[in-house]
Amino acid sequence: MKIILAFLIGIIAFSFNALGQTATKEKPSKDYDAKLAKKLGADDLGMKAYVFAMLKRGKIKFDDAQRQELINGHMKNIGRLADEGKLVLAGPFMDDQDWRGIYIFDVKTVEEAQKLVETDPAIKAGVFEVELHPWYGSATLIEIPKMHKKIQKKTF
Repeated sequence: MKIILAFLIGIIAFSFNALGQTATKEKPSKDYDAKLAKKLGADDLGMKAYVFAMLKRGKIKFDDAQRQELINGHMKNIGRLADEGKLVLAGPFMDDQDWRGIYIFDVKTVEEAQKLVETDPAIKAGVFEVELHPWYGSATLIEIPKMHKKIQKKTF
C-alpha cells in the first residue's frame, strides 16, 4: 500500500511544473524559434524575470522651473537606461493620481534596480518615490526599446 501511495504521489508531482500548471509532452508550436528564445533569455513558457518599478508622487514640492529641469533629467536618464539595455519599458500614467508611472528593468535583482533608480535626478530629488518588485513577464519585452526607436519621430 505504501508503494502504491508513493507511486501515485510521484505521478501527481511529476504532472505539475514549477508554476503549478499541468505538464504536457506537446511539441513546440510551429512558430517556436529556439534561437530567438535563447537570445531573449526565455524559459519554456516564453517568459523571464524582470524588476517592476512603481513611481509614485513624491512628498517634496518644487516650483515649475525646478520641476521641469528635474523631469528633463528624468527623461534623459530613461533614454540612457534604455540604450544600455537595462530599462525595457517606461511610461507615465495619464491621470492625476499618486501613481505616476512605471519602469520594467531587465535585471536579476531588486538591488540592481535600486542602483539604477538612484541615477534618476527626479527620484533623487524627491519628485518621485519608487517601489520595486520582482516580476515575471514575456521575454519579448526586451525588444521594445529597439522597436520604439523605429517609430519615435521626436526625442525628449
